[in-house]
Amino acid sequence: MGIKSETLSHLHFYFHDIGLGSNPTAIQVAQAATTNSSSSLFGAVAVIDDRLTEGPQISSKTVGRAQGMYIFADSTQVALSVLYNFVFTEGKFNGSVLSILGRNLMSSAVRELVIVGGSGVFRFARGYAETRTINISMQTGAVAEYNLYVFHY
Repeated sequence: MGIKSETLSHLHFYFHDIGLGSNPTAIQVAQAATTNSSSSLFGAVAVIDDRLTEGPQISSKTVGRAQGMYIFADSTQVALSVLYNFVFTEGKFNGSVLSILGRNLMSSAVRELVIVGGSGVFRFARGYAETRTINISMQTGAVAEYNLYVFHY
């Protein structure tokens, strides 16, 4: 199985979620019934294929993709239930994947998500991800900073 000694890795990158324009990376695929007047977007579901970059600018070097979905899962505040696969395409983690799961309460300055597994270099992965919103704009989308702390073999 190729199991060696356990390693703790720290990964740092930026997540670009673009819902508008000619090349969106987040597509809403479901929404709550029209009778739902929730300001939290409760019931909306989006599928994503977002860029992960070295820096916060969209022009920064791409290091991978965030693929998966998020669900607006709180009826009173903007909180997402997320299921992401971070697919790395550069460097020593090229070809490896980390799977992320958790609640992302957008009003919190720092949110914590769980690393539930991985493949490639990240076999038997476990750990957590911290995320912070850098910018949210209707024109350019959302940019979030991610710090991952992951144990793997």
